[in-house]
Amino acid sequence: MGKEQLSFVVVGHVDHGKSTLIGRLLYDTDSLPKEKIEEVKSVCAALGKEFEFAYILDHLEEERKQGITIDIAHIFFKTDKREYLIIDAPGHREFTKNMITGASHAEAAVLIVDATEGVQEQTRRHAYILKLLGLEQVVVVINKMDAVEYSKERFEEVLSEVASLFDTLGIKPAYVIPISAKEGDNVAEHSSKMPWYSGPTILEALDTFRPAKERDDMPFRMAVQDVYNIDGKRIIVGRVESGTVSEGDSVKVLPSGEVTRVASIEKFLDPDKKKAFSGESIGITTQDKLFLDRGYILCDPDDTPKMVRKIQASLFWMSKEPLKKGETVQFKCSTQEVPCMIEKIEKRMDSSTLEVLEEDAEKLNNREVGEVILSFEDPVIVEDFNKTPSLGKFVIEKGYDISGGGIITHMSEGE
Repeated sequence: MGKEQLSFVVVGHVDHGKSTLIGRLLYDTDSLPKEKIEEVKSVCAALGKEFEFAYILDHLEEERKQGITIDIAHIFFKTDKREYLIIDAPGHREFTKNMITGASHAEAAVLIVDATEGVQEQTRRHAYILKLLGLEQVVVVINKMDAVEYSKERFEEVLSEVASLFDTLGIKPAYVIPISAKEGDNVAEHSSKMPWYSGPTILEALDTFRPAKERDDMPFRMAVQDVYNIDGKRIIVGRVESGTVSEGDSVKVLPSGEVTRVASIEKFLDPDKKKAFSGESIGITTQDKLFLDRGYILCDPDDTPKMVRKIQASLFWMSKEPLKKGETVQFKCSTQEVPCMIEKIEKRMDSSTLEVLEEDAEKLNNREVGEVILSFEDPVIVEDFNKTPSLGKFVIEKGYDISGGGIITHMSEGE
């Protein structure tokens, strides 16, 4: 095993300095080749501008557009303690899709607020989405302190706005840090310009967070992605969402309910593998010939997820076309894809203010949040979000487009 890794997302209003902060983190942790820095410096000089950290990100974005294999959505750096993966979210819609689909399992978040502007509507919406996704490890950074002359009074004013927003959401940021991403104050190094602040830098704060770790001590869950026939073996492939699985273990297959034993664990370039851990994508063969398909779940026979025909959920809607009560849409959870009916929209809320706009609503409009009841013809395999995030988080597709997503808040086992 290498160093442990923690993934986090940086979010905030579009002009509050996200690119500058990410560029600064990469620069301060020596995570970029020197020639890359020199290249950006010369581009800035040619434009008659001083060196800007945001250009580092823009430059990588350009390379990505040209087909060079730098994925702007996954940016790495490391500290003495661990490796970090920044899940970059370019804009509001992309952020919502990336995060809610669970394509990237962020374990923490950095919410950025401009000291000159304070909390904005987009800040509120992003904070709500963090709440919706169950992300509790949050650092709020008050950026551009250099633009307010490192004023303690201004920091405290914005801090008060942030505290009020988070109180409304019922979550508490782990740290609120005054920074200047441009000047490097309190990012990797403590700033002498704010002697009134004695808390951690951003890197120190991130180092205190816990990875969702290796959920190895949790009950075994594996979402089946596909079944391959290779050299006469039927190999069930998927990702271990939690727990561990070893050759010889007894496992239950849902929805069929059949129980079998693991005959072998298959991993490319690791022919002697006998045990797999959470987060690993693997193949397994079983002692019995069973019918399995994408969307099935392998689990601990003594501790299984629920199979239900109805769920209650918090749903963030992000399509210009409203979601209407009574309509049927496509529900995607882990590798399951099934139709579901919008049985009831219990509440319709403004995603920025969390004000309840209507109870027992007929529809949910773009960028609104709803408390909804979804029903299914056949049971779906789901679980409490805090126990197994991938089985408690879902997206809704309408007309082949991801239009919304959220987390399951209650499961009903009734017909």
